[in-house]
Amino acid sequence: MSEKQKSVCDEKNFRMIFDNHSEVILNFIYYKCGDMKQAEDITQDAFVKLWKNCKKVLFSKAKSFLMKVAQNAFFNELNHEKVILKYNQQSFSSIQYDYSPEFLMEEKEFMVKLQRSISELPPKQREVFLLSRKDKKTYKEIAEIIGLTQKAVERRMHLALLELREKLGRTV
Repeated sequence: MSEKQKSVCDEKNFRMIFDNHSEVILNFIYYKCGDMKQAEDITQDAFVKLWKNCKKVLFSKAKSFLMKVAQNAFFNELNHEKVILKYNQQSFSSIQYDYSPEFLMEEKEFMVKLQRSISELPPKQREVFLLSRKDKKTYKEIAEIIGLTQKAVERRMHLALLELREKLGRTV
């Protein structure tokens, strides 16, 4: 019987395909994913799919069918994992904490007091403080921007923090 006449649906032929190609497909997927359990599952699913489609697949094309099915299944799982990871990152960043109304009011009052205290700083201290805390500049970068030494910037920042602590009664 020639290969074109062999049917994949014949149990003996299917067993022969399995015996000849299962290890190759398993290794192919294992090398891609690095997880033997996942590789075994994908390989098994590929053979199940071959059995379900045995009337449509030629005996001579069975190996390429299995390889393609296994590879597509691997990529589908990989894409699914990416979607889950992306969703988890988004949902984690959008967690809304259920704070009490008192806490929210105190926070708002503190922010108003902080803004007022910053605006009341002497201009040179305010400039250094905002460049450091708001614009995330290093003391060295601030010194270059303003045209001072790094020590002078550190001194202005120190004075600004002392004044804010005094006005706010907290550690800034």
